[in-house]
Amino acid sequence: MSEEFLVNFTPQETRVALMQGGIVQELHIERTASRGLVGNVYLGRVVRVLPGMQSAFIDIGLERTAFLHVADIWEQRQNGHSGQNGHGGDGPKPIEKILSEGQNLIVQVLKDPIGSKGARLSTQISIAGRLLVYLPQDKHIGISQRIEGEAEREQLRGKLQQLVPIEEAGGFIVRTMAEKASDEELANDIAYLRKMWAEAKNAAVAARPPALLYQDLTLGQRLLRDLVTPETTRIIIDSRENFQKLAAFAEEYMPQLRHLIEHYTGERPLFDLHGVEDEIQKALARRVDLKSGGYLIIDQTEAMTTIDVNTGGFVGSRNFDDTIFKTNLEAAQTIARQLRLRNLGGIIILDFIDMESEEHKAAVLAELNKALARDHTRMTVNGFTALGLVEMTRKRTRESLAHVLCEACPTCGGRGEVKTARTMSYEVLRELLREARQFNAREYRVLAAPAVIDLFLDEDSGSLAMLSDFIGKPISLQAESGYTQEQFDIVLM
Repeated sequence: MSEEFLVNFTPQETRVALMQGGIVQELHIERTASRGLVGNVYLGRVVRVLPGMQSAFIDIGLERTAFLHVADIWEQRQNGHSGQNGHGGDGPKPIEKILSEGQNLIVQVLKDPIGSKGARLSTQISIAGRLLVYLPQDKHIGISQRIEGEAEREQLRGKLQQLVPIEEAGGFIVRTMAEKASDEELANDIAYLRKMWAEAKNAAVAARPPALLYQDLTLGQRLLRDLVTPETTRIIIDSRENFQKLAAFAEEYMPQLRHLIEHYTGERPLFDLHGVEDEIQKALARRVDLKSGGYLIIDQTEAMTTIDVNTGGFVGSRNFDDTIFKTNLEAAQTIARQLRLRNLGGIIILDFIDMESEEHKAAVLAELNKALARDHTRMTVNGFTALGLVEMTRKRTRESLAHVLCEACPTCGGRGEVKTARTMSYEVLRELLREARQFNAREYRVLAAPAVIDLFLDEDSGSLAMLSDFIGKPISLQAESGYTQEQFDIVLM
């Protein structure tokens, strides 16, 4: 299916929407104040080594220290072979024999900080270009697994071996985009990548940790490098300045993509014109309506995401089993799109409406796998469990859309609900009794939200009067419009 990218630039933010058939499939957002860190290379300092976890915490200048596991440490072997620690024939080497506190280390970010977890690091550096990935510490030449033909793989390996002299350091991984590339294009990519690494190494000599040595491309540039596929027909950009910058970037590094880039000059905002703003609002909602009348309920927690399918107002034309089957089929397609749109990752539990027929279950599972095939993120999907649930995982590489755009509600603390006014009135009464036993005040004044005060003035006025008589002190009330429903204070007068 043909696709196009819409790119909205502002000084504070870049937003990219992937459109297929006029429908938003993916959203990528990068804010100037908080750019993603994956691919960045730092000169870090070892803060703490944890032998029990075979891990270390590294200071790379972020709010939280980053995490380095022993399996992500790249070692040069005595016999000249190199590899990830533990992959060699001589067995894994304990982290306490490799790293020590206070040591300086060049590291690369594998995963952005997500939630309460710090960034994940590796000491194996890889710098991505359009056609190749450069591995400065390794002589290996690898081919992308997506290039399946054996003859084609050997031809590409041979072509690269001719372009890379044996005496020069570093190895390469050939990306899918290099299948049809000319020798000149490959040579240009090799020169560009080596130049980037040379600049990073030179910066490390003079730097003091923590220091950024190499920063990955901006979202607009990564769009050209990583997201464009042979199915891409247009890249529409709504900023003249950034259109010129990306066009110049394409001319220098990816001339074959230059003809795809267009400048949008219309009066109406680009994302409004294509309905992207509405889709963003819908992607933040808990409920997703299906065309048939059914709906999904999507709940995202720290540990996992659950998606519940409901028939809603959908009434099938033949029988109830048919209604359930059709709703589940439509839900399978919608779930696949919502996972991409919201960038949901980790463990995902799908609760389809219960089906008796094994044939129907197999058909729904096949529809789900077919819809998920368009997603380039790595996934695993298991069949229906004994409880009728489908368990799946989707690789989590960056924050979900909700975590990028939203924060926990300050009123409910992210619970999604608040205590009732009556619950709060009873809490106030208990607290008044507690205060009266501790302090001998002339009067007690209750400051609370208007809904709680209204309850004390009406239905709970008798309870307040009884408590006042019991403690032998007057109790006054004051409504505070700025208070949340769960907030109150008791002032001793």
